[in-house]
Amino acid sequence: MYAEERQQEILRRARSVGRVDVPTLAEEFEVTTETIRRDLTALERLGVLRRVHGGAIPVERLGFEPELATRDEVLTAEKERIAKAALAELPEDGAIIIDAGSTTGRLAQALPIDRELTVIVNSPPLATVLAARANLNVIMLGGRVRGRTLATVDDWALRPLSDLHVDVAFMAANGCSVDKGLTTPDPAEAAIKRAMIGAAERSVLLADHTKFTNTYLARFATVAEIDVVITDTGLDSALATEIAAAGPEVVRA
Repeated sequence: MYAEERQQEILRRARSVGRVDVPTLAEEFEVTTETIRRDLTALERLGVLRRVHGGAIPVERLGFEPELATRDEVLTAEKERIAKAALAELPEDGAIIIDAGSTTGRLAQALPIDRELTVIVNSPPLATVLAARANLNVIMLGGRVRGRTLATVDDWALRPLSDLHVDVAFMAANGCSVDKGLTTPDPAEAAIKRAMIGAAERSVLLADHTKFTNTYLARFATVAEIDVVITDTGLDSALATEIAAAGPEVVRA
């Protein structure tokens, strides 16, 4: 097992059970405790784990929300596959919303050049990337920019959404479960996400498998309000079946 693969598995376990300890990981992966400590240090530098005595805890359990740049460096192959699978949900023409997020950002970069679309975003970086594309009409929602996610929020972003109707909203979430729905740490961002779903004919959630073990402060939708969930093959098949039973089609890319 390569170091990156081991670190991804360590992160998955930490998010699943709430913490990991060095001796247990060393025994299970058949490596030295020093190797595990280096893995935990690397994950802490990425901002996804916080070292504690004898092990580590995922930052979500400590009330922290990783910054967008940090999240963009994790599970890159899975996010690329999710983004490519999401292209099948694009309308031939018309309007779409792309929510701020690391996986949705990859969808934005993968949009085809031969299809004319109006693209509504609440992320200045995404607007900058897309505005140069001749086949796209880009609408940027204004408002306060959250430093951690680089998403615009509050009333200046909410008001335009109440008057818009789009074909598809491609959504991001920090957490997702059948019981708790789609959640995010910030209530202001949750309000924008809720309004995006309300403005769309169909809603598609783009979320890697780690998001399905997390629950955050603010719910912005139930699972039943989402039409399609696109995730990766790391999502447990039983959990995928549970989500599908709640309403949405589940695609594991």
